[in-house]
Amino acid sequence: MRATLMYQAGDVRVETVPDSVIKHPTDALVRITASCICGSDLHPYHHMTAAEGPARMGHEFIGVVEDVGSDVGTVKRGDLVVSPFAVSDNVCEFCREDLQTSCSHPEANFWDGIPDEGAQAEAIRVPLADGTLVKLPVTLDSALMASLLTLADVYGTGFHAARMGGVGPGKRVTVIGDGAVGLLAVLSAKRLGAEQIVLMGHHRDRTDLGRTFGATDVVAERGEEGIAKVRDLTGGEGTHAVLEAVGYLPAYQQALGVVRRGGVISRVGVPQYEEAPIGFGSLFRHNIRLAGGPAPVRAYIEELMPDILDGTLEPGRVFDETTDLDGVPDGYRDMDERRSLKVLVTP
Repeated sequence: MRATLMYQAGDVRVETVPDSVIKHPTDALVRITASCICGSDLHPYHHMTAAEGPARMGHEFIGVVEDVGSDVGTVKRGDLVVSPFAVSDNVCEFCREDLQTSCSHPEANFWDGIPDEGAQAEAIRVPLADGTLVKLPVTLDSALMASLLTLADVYGTGFHAARMGGVGPGKRVTVIGDGAVGLLAVLSAKRLGAEQIVLMGHHRDRTDLGRTFGATDVVAERGEEGIAKVRDLTGGEGTHAVLEAVGYLPAYQQALGVVRRGGVISRVGVPQYEEAPIGFGSLFRHNIRLAGGPAPVRAYIEELMPDILDGTLEPGRVFDETTDLDGVPDGYRDMDERRSLKVLVTP
């Protein structure tokens, strides 16, 4: 079968690899029908060393179950399924608390941590299939496929940012980042009833989509200038929640600048730094809370799916390019150079 491997920063190849096969009774084998390139895939694309590669890539997919292990009971051959970006048993103590990204099962992991599998491929072995996979009530030719694919990561992650930020009616929200997660954090904040949603981003085509998703204001300025603009838009007070969807230290510092006293900074951008201000002069003095983390998207799939199925919401609009496996290396370049927002892959 064919799959995507990253050898080192900037070096992505599609190669023939051994076929994925059932290894454990709790596994399922899935033929992938749709996957994508994630903004978080660009972190290794920028920094991976040759010693760290080659690594199988991709952690978001929809596919058809081709085979199941003897202990699998919730899905069967022929089912169309979506997978979260983390494998979990969905029954342990932490999963029951909707913390599937902290599942205690020995096989639980992020897809990026399973060395011989990846979703930018023709097929994949799914460990803990009963807990991980969710059957989709549509057929392969459904026009909703792109939106349903966002349930694997970016929509659930944007929703997690809003949920952990305590977003609700009457709340003012700042979203930092106009990538797919940031835009779907806007959509989620709107869904949860936020009164004001300020999107901080400087790519016009993306922020226009953000307005469509529910942003009431757009701030293109960065740093102190951007902070001052948000403060001006919020009567000098800042916003109750800041949803940080970038992961770099300047974005966190920007969040500190625009959060309201007593507010929440909810981080879902994978942090590319080890230290950040959290002491008396930053968070402690004004009772500012820090929340977020890897989104347990498995906990949100059933909650978010109905609005997609009935056409109320269309999170799949974040996909602005489609390619087959051969085009994946170019897809990485296009996303890295901001020519594409998010690339859909159909093997």
